[in-house]
Amino acid sequence: MFNELLERYPCLKDCGEQIKAADKTIIDTYENGGKLMVCGNGGSCADSEHIVGELMKGFLSLRPLDDSYKAELKAANPELDDDMLSKLQGALPALALTGHNGLTTAYSNDVDPSLIFAQQLFGIGNCGDVFIGITTSGNSKNVVKAAQLAKALGIKVIGLTGKMGGKMKEIADVCICVPETETFKVQELHLPVYHFLCASAEKHFFG
Repeated sequence: MFNELLERYPCLKDCGEQIKAADKTIIDTYENGGKLMVCGNGGSCADSEHIVGELMKGFLSLRPLDDSYKAELKAANPELDDDMLSKLQGALPALALTGHNGLTTAYSNDVDPSLIFAQQLFGIGNCGDVFIGITTSGNSKNVVKAAQLAKALGIKVIGLTGKMGGKMKEIADVCICVPETETFKVQELHLPVYHFLCASAEKHFFG
């Protein structure tokens, strides 16, 4: 899977070690019962939601529940029907910090717009979780501040940036700096990177 990524996008070879390190960080987080949180602005906001969509339901596989687990759920509540249990899919806990408009607009108006992601991370993040900060420049203030707080809370930080890395490169435990500087070109390379990370996690946990 990793080799296929580099075959399709040979320009990513220079950040291959960082991609593998991010892959390991995410899998280790899930192995230890943690969750993934992610944020970004604009196109990176959309990418954040995209990542969560691939993790919280089937991506390349359907992830059906095994029969013993379905039996456990039905024993806990006999009202659960077989149709529902057959359609539920295995999920890897993930949350985009970009979709809570009531909270973010209130906090932005009442306190500080640069801390909208940090405040959410503070409320729901736990030591042992992982945070992905997506910023094409590496310097998006609200993403950087969330990353700084994550470090203080014992949350692993993965940066997904452009070539220069910016402040995220200094903060992140792992920073994947794709080899482009123009925003749209950076975003074009972010997609295959996070698709690989999601597919790899899915394969590890669901086969």
